[in-house]
Amino acid sequence: MKIVKSLFWRVVLALLLLLVLYQLWLFAHICWWIKFNPATSAFMEDRLELMQDKNPKAGLKYKWVPYAKISGNLKRALIVAEDARFVDHEGFDWEGIAKAYEKNLKKGKIVAGGSTISQQLAKNLFLSTKRTPWRKAEEAVITLMLEATMDKRRIFEIYLNVIEWGNGVFGAEAAARHYFGVSASELGPEQAAKLAAMVPNPRYYDRNREAPGMLAKTFVILDRMIDAEIP
Repeated sequence: MKIVKSLFWRVVLALLLLLVLYQLWLFAHICWWIKFNPATSAFMEDRLELMQDKNPKAGLKYKWVPYAKISGNLKRALIVAEDARFVDHEGFDWEGIAKAYEKNLKKGKIVAGGSTISQQLAKNLFLSTKRTPWRKAEEAVITLMLEATMDKRRIFEIYLNVIEWGNGVFGAEAAARHYFGVSASELGPEQAAKLAAMVPNPRYYDRNREAPGMLAKTFVILDRMIDAEIP
């Protein structure tokens, strides 16, 4: 019995050690990205693998651009569409989470999410697309790491460069060129609002660029952009 107990606790300690080492690995990456730009993300790698299963020659459309070379219109549009309190919260929008919960409860299914830009970035950078309780817990830990080590401008800059905007399309620069044939710095208000409206379901909207729901949301975002506070 003593041998079994001893073995059990050794396994538990080994697992805890692995967990701590994994968290340190995540934290080291985040610290590195304070000054250096990520070349890819877990989500980008997942999408590329899926695309290459169908077409081995498939590739991503992606080009990093600095914060100053991304249109202020797009920054305001994304704040309005995805996280209106981004500059004020510390990673989690508890009011937004409560509203999303009430809306989902009323509908009887998940129709709204309360994820902030920081949470979305945490998920995109490190985590798989599978929905599991462990993933949500890890997302929360990574979100806290991001908020503790980076300022809001850096978090937003990385987010703008790694989010998905279509089938194999990642980041503001690739999206601007893919949909409008301009650079990210040249996006006008309506173009920016349309890109922001696409974020919840970008691959679908890439195929259905005049979808009524997206167009309606575009005009709502456009109307509210003047009040957006950006870092």
